[in-house]
Amino acid sequence: MRLDAALRRAVRTLEANDVGSPRMNAETLAMFVLGVDRAYLYAHPERKLTADEENRYNATITERASGKPSQYITGHQEFWGLDFIVTPAVLIPRPETEHVIETVLELAKARAFRRVADVGTGSGCIAVALARELPQAEFTAVDISRPALEIARANAARHQFERRIRFLESDLLAALPHDAFDLVVSNPPYVGENERDKVQKQVRDFEPKMAVFSGEQGLDIYGRLIPQARAALVPGGTVVMEMGFSIEQAVRDLLAGWRNVSVTHDLQGIPRVIAAQKPA
Repeated sequence: MRLDAALRRAVRTLEANDVGSPRMNAETLAMFVLGVDRAYLYAHPERKLTADEENRYNATITERASGKPSQYITGHQEFWGLDFIVTPAVLIPRPETEHVIETVLELAKARAFRRVADVGTGSGCIAVALARELPQAEFTAVDISRPALEIARANAARHQFERRIRFLESDLLAALPHDAFDLVVSNPPYVGENERDKVQKQVRDFEPKMAVFSGEQGLDIYGRLIPQARAALVPGGTVVMEMGFSIEQAVRDLLAGWRNVSVTHDLQGIPRVIAAQKPA
């Protein structure tokens, strides 16, 4: 079968199964199977696929049509200009989370972050991205999931930050000392069980539930994390957390008594990240 015919068939299959962006998905998986870039796909539509290539491509399209995220099929996802290994053990890094990095870097213009804790590190994307941007900082990245920590360690090693990021199994900040960090950063789970039916199938069925859902209203982890962050931070230290747009006020309420509470919005005006400073 020719490459262009295989792509057309893949697009039809994905469309029939209500997969978003079917053309992009078909091309991404073709690049993965063939080991080529997108320019090659456009330049060589006449290429004949071998039987093995056609079988492997059909298998990946079948997986994607079932709802499995393409990132779990290819094993990779880009974040902050870096390539990260991803598996079903970790949440797939998303563009929205880059606002966490942007918020930290903006705050870092006015204060030095030398000791940073990344809570619920998952793939390690936040810790690794910040390690690249804050060369003087040392990081402790924690997660309750051992399989996630294995992926995070692999990503730190791939980007040569394994000496600056210490990984530790911990339920939030429970295993970390008090008054020890200048910055606590986190992309906690923030989807409420009451919104489960609104979550995309690929997220609901394939991504780790502990990294997505947080109690009935999506606030359970914040209710535990915020007081733990206050204990772990030095006086004047900062907490930066991603959040769901529907819980902004509730998270603000949990930050009562903190100073300089601020919210970062995305380009659509949706609140994405909240930051606050522990009283000195």
